[in-house]
This record gives sequence, C-alpha cells and structure tokens, in this order.
Amino acid sequence: MAGDGAGVKFTVRELGVRYGERLALRDVSMDIAEKKITALIGPSGCGKSTFLRCLNRMNDTISGARARGRILLDGADILAPGTDVVALRQRVGMVFQRPNPFPQSVFDNVAFGPRVLGLASGRLLASLVESGLRAADLWDEVKDGLAQDALALSLGQQQRLCIARTIAVAPEVILMDEPCSALDPISTLRVEELMRTLAARYTIVIVTHNMHQAARVSDFTGFFWIGEDQAGLLAEYGATAQVFTRPRDRRTEDYITGRFG
Repeated sequence: MAGDGAGVKFTVRELGVRYGERLALRDVSMDIAEKKITALIGPSGCGKSTFLRCLNRMNDTISGARARGRILLDGADILAPGTDVVALRQRVGMVFQRPNPFPQSVFDNVAFGPRVLGLASGRLLASLVESGLRAADLWDEVKDGLAQDALALSLGQQQRLCIARTIAVAPEVILMDEPCSALDPISTLRVEELMRTLAARYTIVIVTHNMHQAARVSDFTGFFWIGEDQAGLLAEYGATAQVFTRPRDRRTEDYITGRFG
C-alpha cells in the first residue's frame, strides 16, 4: 500500500476504536510509508484524528477508549500488552492543532523533553536546543532571545517552536493534527515548506481539512468517510496525485470537488 518503492514505517490492520459503546473507527487497514508525508482527509467526525492518535496511543488518555486490531511500528505491535508507551511517544511525536508552548522560555520549551528523558545536559543540551530550532526553521528568529517567554512569539513561531520541541527528543515519526488551522496564510506556507524539508529525516502523518494543503505537501493521501453505522472508515488510500486526479471511489471525488462533505 505504501507504493513507489518506499519502505513501510507503520502497518495498520483491521484497526477499530470505541469510545465507550460508540464505534468511532471500523476496520482500517493501511501502510504508512517511511520518510514520506501521508495526509488524512475527510469530513468532521470521520475518525481522522482518532486514527492519528492511535499511532502513538494518545487515545489511552481518553476514558473509555479501546482499540483492537494491529498497529505495527517497524514490525512490532504497539497495541500489544507491555508496550512502553513513554518510549513509543518519544519515537512518535505529536504536534497539535493549536500551538501549545509551555509558559517558559524558548530555550526551556525545547530543552524540556531531553531533560525529562535524561538525554542531555550542559553544552550538549544547548546544542540539542539549537539543532531543534534550526531544524524547525526558527533559530535565526529567536537565537538572540532564547530566554524570552515562548508565549510572546507569534502563533506561527509558536507552532514551529512546538515542532522544534518534538524534534529535540529525536523522534522517528511526527504526527500533526491540523497544524496550520490556527495560522495565517504566510505562517501556513512556512510550516508546509518545513514539512517537506523534515520529510527527508522523519515519517510525517498529517490530518488536514485543507484539500490544497494535502495536495501540496503529501506523498500519500487517505480519505476517511463515515459509514452507515456512523463509524469512521478508510474509503480510499493511495499516492496523492492518484487520489486527487484519478480517485477510485466516487465519494472521494465528490468530497474533493466539494459536492458533499
């Protein structure tokens, strides 16, 4: 399913998710390509964000959430009993819809993860912070103000700071849940350009309602739909160019062209 000769980072098979008695996601199977960008699109309530949160088990924090099926990360099932969830979330980081910097300095935001995980201190920690900020295309804007309050940054800068904070713990995968929805067009473009750069080093999975964004930045696209039982399902998955120009499912074409959804 990953196609184009790309290696597979995640193998998802028959994934189902319930919140209490409500079935939120039904029998989703897909392969997520390594060091590529996969976009998840579809109407509100179709399970895109639920699926995304399954990839680092963030759904575990929601009362009543239960997942079944298999999610293999490099061949190991992350849903298996005994999975080290802390280690998993270091490998699979998350960037949220609205920037959420800590009420601390710019430096301390990026240093937070390495400190907690005991990855670095002193000069090595400072080097990790700088490399994270450089990777997030933010270093030149904040290098003379690392002690300033992160909340004083613009929203676009805050989101790139959150990306730097994620990068600082050396993940393999970066999940992004509508990372540009709170940003202006110029800041959105900066984040999109950053995603393309980061894809050379990281596997990226992004949820977006912006069809143009999905078409611009992603290599693969999964279209989620709402079934008759109101559970989310994967209606179509493939290379982005194919999904947007030659969709195999009529629902995909209707959604992309705005006929419904």
